[in-house]
Amino acid sequence: MIAPKIMIVEDEEPLGMLLKYNLETDGYEVEVIGRGDEAETRLMENVPDLLVLDWMVPAISGIELCRRLRMRPQTERLPIIMLTARGEESERVRGLSTGADDYLVKPFSTPEFVARVRALLRRTKPQVLSSILSVNDLVLDREQHRVFRNGRPLNLGPTEYRLLEFLMLAPGRVFSREQLLDKVWGETIYIDERTVDVHIGRLRKCLNAGRHRDLIRTVRGAGYALGHD
Repeated sequence: MIAPKIMIVEDEEPLGMLLKYNLETDGYEVEVIGRGDEAETRLMENVPDLLVLDWMVPAISGIELCRRLRMRPQTERLPIIMLTARGEESERVRGLSTGADDYLVKPFSTPEFVARVRALLRRTKPQVLSSILSVNDLVLDREQHRVFRNGRPLNLGPTEYRLLEFLMLAPGRVFSREQLLDKVWGETIYIDERTVDVHIGRLRKCLNAGRHRDLIRTVRGAGYALGHD
């Protein structure tokens, strides 16, 4: 299963590492960043499934970063949990009105934090937690690692399975070859972008056997998407 990706923006390193450890134990992929400006740059390159944002971080405050993110189409719906030592009602209202989806006042328990993360993802991005993904007549069972089309099982290789799983998490969205390499193969592995084309071809062959309609859309100069306009 492709793990939901969470970014933590927190300049208190021990707290950031504690939250990272607990989230990874719960099955998430976690990145910790200590500065607001670095987080803003990173978010322009790669949008996670959820953002944990401390109010007071260096360079750009969490509240200002939250405001900027809500003004951009790519991040206007990004689930955000705000962390802060400010417990006053007026500050909570300010944080939520700026665009945070949830608010935790320090100190808080890590079990509550993990529960808040799961609850927010379940509410805003249920597909990243679901064990069953479905697009048109295509069904992917993430627990059994099985794929069906029109109720008939398909035999996919491990790479084609991961590629399909990722595409099914965001049907209709176009992903570049570089994005697919990063998300499916991993950022630390160097593979030529043409490898994506090879595996897309194999995936197409598996999905379209029996004269099924082609569900994978090639967008010239942009990349690939699952589903049609």
